[in-house]
Amino acid sequence: MSIAVGADHAGYELKEKVKEYLEKMDIKVRDFGCFSNENADYPDYAVKVAKSIVAGENEWGILICGTGIGISITANKIKGIRAALCCSEYMAKMARKHNNANILAMGGRTTSSEEAEKMIAVFLETEFEGGRHADRVKKIHDLTGK
Repeated sequence: MSIAVGADHAGYELKEKVKEYLEKMDIKVRDFGCFSNENADYPDYAVKVAKSIVAGENEWGILICGTGIGISITANKIKGIRAALCCSEYMAKMARKHNNANILAMGGRTTSSEEAEKMIAVFLETEFEGGRHADRVKKIHDLTGK
């Protein structure tokens, strides 16, 4: 399993903790930046992570900005991406179960590392339910072209 991670300056510290957590789980991590607390633009990292997933280079993505809003909006502009901004384990579970999300987005200023670890664990262990949800996910891409 390979997970792409990316963050802007507001998500940098949480991204570093997320990387440690994933590496402890023996998950390969590909870090697309940013690489410090210096000002950085979230769209740059969202697009890099999203494109790596669409290209099949990584199976999943985790994106972090201050709130998770801007970085998830940007990632969802890439065809084939279903980035879900989650603030709880339940949201992470449902993002996978009903929406087949392939990117978990979080807020570096709104999410503790403990909460992030719990959401990541649930996100990675939850299978897509398929069925009527598969039809809905297909419709997202059919209607939007994304």
